[in-house]
Amino acid sequence: MQGLLLCGGCLLAAGYVLGGCRHRCCPGRNNACWATGAHRTRCYCDSYCERTGDCCQDYRAACRRAAVGCAVGPWGPWSSCSSPCGVGSKDRSRQVTVPPRHGGEPCPDLKQRRGCLGDDPACGAAKGVAKLLPDSFRPDIRDPWRRTNAVFPQTSSHLPISCSFFRLTQVAAACRGQPWSRRLQRDRRVCVECWGDTAHGHPQCDGYGVQGARTFWVATSIAGCQGSWVREALQEGCACPPPAFIFV
Repeated sequence: MQGLLLCGGCLLAAGYVLGGCRHRCCPGRNNACWATGAHRTRCYCDSYCERTGDCCQDYRAACRRAAVGCAVGPWGPWSSCSSPCGVGSKDRSRQVTVPPRHGGEPCPDLKQRRGCLGDDPACGAAKGVAKLLPDSFRPDIRDPWRRTNAVFPQTSSHLPISCSFFRLTQVAAACRGQPWSRRLQRDRRVCVECWGDTAHGHPQCDGYGVQGARTFWVATSIAGCQGSWVREALQEGCACPPPAFIFV
């Protein structure tokens, strides 16, 4: 009988060793990182078990001696401000050089973010509010006498000075009042032509915006039709595909 008890004790001990923390060490807090300990109770092999006091008996021997803490490299440079004009944010990051193993210290934060204020030299243009009309008001170079509704003087060019592509970010409900203004819908990409002069070397159209910055617009002759957009592209000497808009 005594021999049987001894053998049973050996089996329990063997079961305990097989169910210990060997090859099961985990960093941080991990409730799935457990093993069967003495008396068939559950014990843990994550590094947090030292705080909660429920580590397996072989935790220190199996995990702490072989633990390798996380090592990281230096911080990289800060990114440019997310907003070219006004309040935005900058980010920077660093890389893991040695990952944690066997319950070693987990990695610290790998990314940081801070506020910034965009000061692009072109920010003055972001203050202008664009006034829009449908492309039916563009000048007709082929027969200017037919287009009595044109709002610009005739020019020698057969193309607008530029066309700007915007992503609409906000559109008022009043824009649903006219067929042409119904094309102004949130998240839609629109093209707007500038027919001003280039006497100063750049398009003379108020509100043509700043690349990547949120600016504002109003639909001429439609009360309350207004909103905001972000310019995604600007091309010189091009014409917008219909349906399009023009700057006033």
